Amino acid sequence: MKASLEASEEAQGKREWGRTGPHDSGQYNQFPEDTGFFKRDGTWNTEYGQFFLEWYSEKLLRHGDRHLAAAKGVFQGTGAKLSGKVAGIHWHYRTRSHAAELTAGNYNTRLRDGYIPTAKMFSKHGVVLNFTCMEMKDGEQPDNANCSPEGLVWQVKMATKSAGIELAGENALERYDSGAYGQVLATSRSDSGNALSAFTYLRLNKRLFEGDNWRNMVEFVKGMAEGGRNERLSECDSTGTDIFVRFIKEKNVQEKKETVLV
Repeated sequence: MKASLEASEEAQGKREWGRTGPHDSGQYNQFPEDTGFFKRDGTWNTEYGQFFLEWYSEKLLRHGDRHLAAAKGVFQGTGAKLSGKVAGIHWHYRTRSHAAELTAGNYNTRLRDGYIPTAKMFSKHGVVLNFTCMEMKDGEQPDNANCSPEGLVWQVKMATKSAGIELAGENALERYDSGAYGQVLATSRSDSGNALSAFTYLRLNKRLFEGDNWRNMVEFVKGMAEGGRNERLSECDSTGTDIFVRFIKEKNVQEKKETVLV
């Protein structure tokens, strides 16, 4: 990496920039404004910062390009549909530098859309872009972290639409509440940007079948199947769907009775 950086600096005629990365990027747990590189008018927005971030992000793009090309070579002609996951890094999204994303290799700032190059790389290989944090809302995040998962998801939706590729999604946290499902339903629609072509739910375990968790899941699946509408199912499912919910509750009651008898 150091040799590659040095070669890039020499190609730019900027050997005075040194042979290592930025020295003012701070430590892992520091806030962006406490560092020289990521603060509002920090080094990230200088000629050197732009050079370094372009070099750094290009490494990630080339890595992805090689892996997608290899996967395409293996599965081409089999009928398999390939997708690649891109991390949803929403911390400090509301800052100018987008420090967390820059650190991860996504050169996305207030002044530059870093997801267009990624989407184009996926488009080159005809691969679905799979993104996370689809269930998250801005209002649920800590204020001091300047998060915006909703803003990030919207940006990625627009980037994939611009690149002409499909967008798939998944939830980041273990959630069973109707609020999280409702956010996914809203995100899955194509009202703004790309609609979701697929959704992976995390995660299947016994908690999913407890209390109202299963009912919420059934309503969510029904809503996704109907294009993102969210209508509450009745207790007896009299609406004529092929989904029945109540037996889960009755089974739990029967098991409790048997436990008491024992």
